[in-house]
Amino acid sequence: MTPQARLRRIRYWLVFFIVGLVLSGVTAFPLVTELRWVDGLLHQDWVPAPGALVDFIGTVRTGVETADRDFPFLAYGTDWLAFAHLVIAMAFYGPLRDPVRNLWVIHWGMLCCVAVVPLALIAAPIRGLPWWWIPIDISFGLFGIIPLLIVRRHILALAATEADPAQAAPAPVSA
Repeated sequence: MTPQARLRRIRYWLVFFIVGLVLSGVTAFPLVTELRWVDGLLHQDWVPAPGALVDFIGTVRTGVETADRDFPFLAYGTDWLAFAHLVIAMAFYGPLRDPVRNLWVIHWGMLCCVAVVPLALIAAPIRGLPWWWIPIDISFGLFGIIPLLIVRRHILALAATEADPAQAAPAPVSA
């Protein structure tokens, strides 16, 4: 693979990852609206949802609506959660511009993805979430690390090419 093709692939996966972070962040703002929509959707006859999920989302909706009505300042915490996702996404601008120089950001992102696992395992039971919700939370770290692993592999290969320019061009064919 040429260095240019490798750089395109790195940027593709980084944009994919950044878009995922931005979407995760932006969707943390309108929680009440989203929960009303999801709860309504789960009550449709054509949606095959397990009863435990329907009940849990209904409980979450009631809790968030009550907090929004009686204690709207609590939503400020999810505003900061959304902001954090957006700021984290901005950190990946460095690897987008110069992946080899900013490989450390990819490693940091991978560590963040791994850190999702103990957080979910510790905080979810403390906060009273059902056991079956924990794998859903853990999946964000597991699915998030996949594009970063791909990007890391390509950055290391690109760095090797930059260190040895002879690898960048195929050897001439002699007649």
